[in-house]
Amino acid sequence: MRVGYALDGDDSCIADARRHAAAFLDRASAEQHLPVSARARDLTALVVSELVTNTRKYAPGPVLLELRVTARVVEIAVWDSDPTMPAARAADPSRVGQHGLEIVKAVAEEFAVRREAVGKRITARIPLADGPGRGF
Repeated sequence: MRVGYALDGDDSCIADARRHAAAFLDRASAEQHLPVSARARDLTALVVSELVTNTRKYAPGPVLLELRVTARVVEIAVWDSDPTMPAARAADPSRVGQHGLEIVKAVAEEFAVRREAVGKRITARIPLADGPGRGF
């Protein structure tokens, strides 16, 4: 199951992206009978929020959000037109803000950034079910 959304990049697009992700997981659970844990829902909302916020902050123009689900994971992909590749900053407990990418990398099972013909695509995968060693 896969869906894509074009977000216009205005102030409401972050909340819109979270709503789309929640509805997508609800549909995956109902239609595909996939077990989606509360943790997966929360982490999906967090990752969508962080990635779309970063795109909104650093890349002008539209944002594309793609969601895909398998029997095991939800894949979140965000595309923007800025070719600048993001980089997580070194840990600094005194820094206020700018921890979004660090958070996404910490909670995602897999994380990748890929340059596209125009811009870049950032992808994170979140397990649908809770399991051993997933104690966030």
